[in-house]
Amino acid sequence: MFFSQLESLTDSELKQLRLLREFIKDINYVCVAFSGGVDSSLVATIAHEQLGSKAFAVTGVSPSLAPYLLKQARLQADWIGIHHEECQTNEINQPNYFKNPDNRCFACKQELHTHLTEISKKFHNAQVLDGVNYDDLHDYRPGIQASNQAGVISPLAELEIDKKSIRSISKSLGLPWWDKPAQPCLASRIPFGEEISSKRLKQIALAEEWIINQGFSKVRVRSQGLSARIELPANEINNFLKIVERNKLIKYFLSLGFHSISLDLEGLISGKLTRDIKTT
Repeated sequence: MFFSQLESLTDSELKQLRLLREFIKDINYVCVAFSGGVDSSLVATIAHEQLGSKAFAVTGVSPSLAPYLLKQARLQADWIGIHHEECQTNEINQPNYFKNPDNRCFACKQELHTHLTEISKKFHNAQVLDGVNYDDLHDYRPGIQASNQAGVISPLAELEIDKKSIRSISKSLGLPWWDKPAQPCLASRIPFGEEISSKRLKQIALAEEWIINQGFSKVRVRSQGLSARIELPANEINNFLKIVERNKLIKYFLSLGFHSISLDLEGLISGKLTRDIKTT
């Protein structure tokens, strides 16, 4: 199957798409670490296009992945047409993860790629690809080191394709999720040093899903102790206050086990909890 270009791209983006196709086409067998995000979905799309049955996608399933995001990943893989598998990962039982040090992501990716390596061995020693993009290389991402150690290749990063271009290329190929909001691991909502548990991750997932169902797709619910702090894009805060019934929100969040609820007036800023690390 070849994904036709439905919308125009800049010369630079056309070149990036051509190079991505050539890059993946030259690999014999491919296993895509598939989260269902825009980045890994583009890699999976081109892998299926270029390699057909020689490419498959695997999603790591654990409490750190919100159930509604797993459903979306399944639907997207089905839409693409790529063979899709799931594997259970157990980072929640590892001290280097649940104690939540500032390099927690290293332990998470190390666990994921231990499973993907074993799965790939059974499929002609398939090369594992992920959706790390060029912008990610300039952010605090300790998980990238674990991926590198496992021999994972990041075609988007290697070809210097950034998030803006990924969305443009995805839109031009007709991928319905081209503007899907970024959804980092649920553990990223908990401040470093506060222990992570399945219960806390479930609370966050349900709280965010409730807000999404009110019509606000870009949201983070930061969990500090027993408090929930809601982050929305700054330009949506006033609309949120007008539309969402405060008493219903409070009642639902309290039923999840939170003791207090607040709205971050600064707005949603990706990676807000890593600010201190980035500036030291």
